[in-house]
Amino acid sequence: MLSTDTAPHLITVGDPSLPGIVFLHGFLGSGQDWLPFAESLGDRFHFLMPDLPGHGASRSRDQAGPMAFHNAALGLLEAVASVRSGPVHLAGYSMGGRMALYLALKFPRRFNTATIISASPGLRTDEERRERRVHDEMLAAELEQDPIGFFERWYRLPLFASLAALPSFPEILAARLAGNPRTLASSLRALGTGNQPSLWDNLPENKLPIMFCAGEKDSKFVEIDRQMVNLCPNSSLEIFEGCGHALHFENPTMFLDHLTLFINNHRHS
Repeated sequence: MLSTDTAPHLITVGDPSLPGIVFLHGFLGSGQDWLPFAESLGDRFHFLMPDLPGHGASRSRDQAGPMAFHNAALGLLEAVASVRSGPVHLAGYSMGGRMALYLALKFPRRFNTATIISASPGLRTDEERRERRVHDEMLAAELEQDPIGFFERWYRLPLFASLAALPSFPEILAARLAGNPRTLASSLRALGTGNQPSLWDNLPENKLPIMFCAGEKDSKFVEIDRQMVNLCPNSSLEIFEGCGHALHFENPTMFLDHLTLFINNHRHS
């Protein structure tokens, strides 16, 4: 394990005697993204909501090599172990979903279930990863040099069209703008898809109950999820009608209903 000074900042909500659930946010977000969900289910779970490296109050690792993704995973495990013993439920969105899938497949004994939202198992080939690292570096440099412009362009991507149409989007955007551009850029270099180890070959070895979630309008991730569920034992796919990439923000009630049903169905697995 890594030393405690590298462990991410962790927000906890609820009674530690209740089942634990770890929520991992997406790129540009923070653990606070999940507070409304913790408030909705506060009587059922003990919530652990870390800030990913470079996000919120977590330090940037300033790493971008092959071990950066793995080291970030170890830091998250350490943060959870500092407040709970025994396995917990796991849920992650986008960048946090890619990390959650890595944790579920590499450290299955640490978790009871995993819910993977709008996330992929990475790119299949070294060449694809090299090309993506170049792209991630361009985005990171843009974020450092022109953060306001970056955010404006980022949320105009078709991926986020249904999120940007929400009445709550200005509040979501304001929370994103509070982030530190330098550390967010560092996180993209370390945890971007170009630096994520491919998990495609690990999917058939899965031991955990996994629920893959994708928004109906997010056709790229619907197709990725269909491929994953075909390869991954003990997994299921939920497609969220009328939603895009950020389906948990777009329809939180539907998401929480699916999440609690899934966990309840696997309480004794």
